[in-house]
Amino acid sequence: MNIYPIESGNFKLDGGAMFGVVPKSLWQKTNPSDSNNMIDIASRCLLVENNNKLILIDTGMGNKQSEKFFRYYHQWGDYNLIDSINSAGFSIDEITDVFFTHLHFDHCGGGSFFNKKTNKNEVLFKNAKYWSNKNHWNWAKYPNAREKASFLIENLEPIELSGQLNFIDCEKKGFNYCKDLGFEIMFVDGHTEKQMIPKLNYKGKDLVFAADLIPTAGHIPIPYIMGYDVRPLTTMKEKADFLNLAVENDFLLFMEHDAHNQIISLKQTEKGISFNKSFNFNEI
Repeated sequence: MNIYPIESGNFKLDGGAMFGVVPKSLWQKTNPSDSNNMIDIASRCLLVENNNKLILIDTGMGNKQSEKFFRYYHQWGDYNLIDSINSAGFSIDEITDVFFTHLHFDHCGGGSFFNKKTNKNEVLFKNAKYWSNKNHWNWAKYPNAREKASFLIENLEPIELSGQLNFIDCEKKGFNYCKDLGFEIMFVDGHTEKQMIPKLNYKGKDLVFAADLIPTAGHIPIPYIMGYDVRPLTTMKEKADFLNLAVENDFLLFMEHDAHNQIISLKQTEKGISFNKSFNFNEI
């Protein structure tokens, strides 16, 4: 197995929204904000080359939305999804599978694009299977008022109409092997219904794609929960269980949204589980 970090673009979000009830005096120690209270956020995807499969985990937010839409997210830096895939030595036509941890726009928007020739939104990866799970897909397609702004029909419809949509069926407690993709998946419900957290064995290490269970290293403490989570108490329980499992098994965490830490390890302290070290991909 080979893996490649794919930087699909950086943006900014309100620090208060990212840390919920946690005071700014605490969260700004790990996630400093600018004068508008905005903090740096990455959209770091993961490309997995395993036997005859080339699997992309999440796709960032893409570029098909309006200029007004992107003004809310203060994009910065030069990264984009296609160039990052090309820099890893591949083309978008070689992607065999696209796996979405969940369908919030910043995780799935890059899976489709606006085709000026046909004047419609189409899937970007023409030769790939797109993977979600049925419960989450229905949750996204018929959203609650709280999440409606995060589930966008222009992201879902091209995938559904393409005939390339597939559903994962391995929902059990804890991490379970998914034969369709060749790695393990854990389902969690705090951030949104049936978010999927992948775990891969890489160079003898268990590498977990942390997605929005732990969006940045600053979110490791149990009460540090995003204001976006639909079930914050559930997130706290899921995160506590996961962190204990991670320390017991020496997991490395691949950070999707941490603009400054690509991969991190954890340690047990007298005050609980905390950040240990930060790694670049090539240091594993």
